[in-house]
Amino acid sequence: MENWLVIGGGGREFAIAQALAKTGERTVFVAPGNPKMAILENVTPVAIDELAFSQLAYFAKTHDVVCTVVGPEQPLSKGIVDYFEERGLAVFGPSEKAAQLETSKSFAKRIMTESGVPTAAYKEFTDADSALAYAETLTYPQVIKADGLAAGKGVIIVKTVAEAKKAISELFAKPDQHKVLIEAFLIGEEFSLFTMVQGDNIVVMPVAQDHKRLADGDKGPNTGGMGAYSPVPHISAELEQTAIDQVVKPVLATMKANGTPFNGFLYSGLMTTADGIKVIEFNVRMGDPETQVVLPQMTSDLGSAVQDLLTGKTPTVTWQTGDFYLGTVIASRDYPRNVVNGRPLPEINNDQVAVSYAGVAKADDGTLVSHGGRVMMVTAKAADLKAAQQIVNRTLDADVDASAYTFRHDIGYHAFQ
Repeated sequence: MENWLVIGGGGREFAIAQALAKTGERTVFVAPGNPKMAILENVTPVAIDELAFSQLAYFAKTHDVVCTVVGPEQPLSKGIVDYFEERGLAVFGPSEKAAQLETSKSFAKRIMTESGVPTAAYKEFTDADSALAYAETLTYPQVIKADGLAAGKGVIIVKTVAEAKKAISELFAKPDQHKVLIEAFLIGEEFSLFTMVQGDNIVVMPVAQDHKRLADGDKGPNTGGMGAYSPVPHISAELEQTAIDQVVKPVLATMKANGTPFNGFLYSGLMTTADGIKVIEFNVRMGDPETQVVLPQMTSDLGSAVQDLLTGKTPTVTWQTGDFYLGTVIASRDYPRNVVNGRPLPEINNDQVAVSYAGVAKADDGTLVSHGGRVMMVTAKAADLKAAQQIVNRTLDADVDASAYTFRHDIGYHAFQ
């Protein structure tokens, strides 16, 4: 048995730990994890905060951890990879400087400009007054973005100048937000392209499509993600290769040339427009909820792929073909605004679905309850995407109290249009 460590505690880390542990030859520790991760075979939650670098590194060293995989953006943004590498500990993820591709929208835009990668036109503002004045001159819709991390809630699509002013004021009021970008609204089909990167080695993962809005029909506020599916039938292999050639490879080359080479999971949020592929944003880690529908498709071993990349080898990675994976997030009824914790967890009674847990905590009486906005995700696979959607929807309607939780019924609907 070999020991691995996963940093994080959400649905993404649930899926990563599950993928690493499925060989049966590993013990996978997850810090801090969540109580429901203990149901996974060979997976053990560890009560260490994801930003407690010294404790995490000490744990990795004293437990002979062969490799650490970092899930969330916060520890990456604070330099956990640098911290581990300085202590001779194997870790998969980008350095603090490379993580700016996500932690700073303006940094990412500069990299794209240098790389010749197409993206939306934009302007940066370091004070609210200038941004508010500029908003008066625009036609709408527009996109207002926080420059720094905002827990998945830093991108606001606005349809009027009044909405723009409200968004600008809200974003500048957030802690540690000192810059906003006002960006042209792109029209087209969004998709998520994930790659595993180390040096010049790139492993391309199945394309996914996320659903950010809270309610059916892409209505309501933006969230961290209400569901996803993969593969995406209307994104062809040719289009995927174009994205690799015109977006991923040029950006990686520029990052390397600038002394900030990228290693780890790279998320490219892309859109097909009338003018070709354009970049919406980059993330420097796997997406949530996309991870929960992408990683289960891997028929080879995730841990072996990570170790091969870290040692300069080209991994042999295989993926299933023939099935679609579709997952819907169950969120607190009040998400994403005023979340109420402590609700009883839905009990899912359908062996046709897989459940990944995120916002879960142990109550004083020992029971497991909701804790946070996105609580869990129900995923089904089927040879037909509509069939997978129907399996998930039947399960949700049968087993989830809609007065306590909210969820969508239309995940995947872009593929049916």
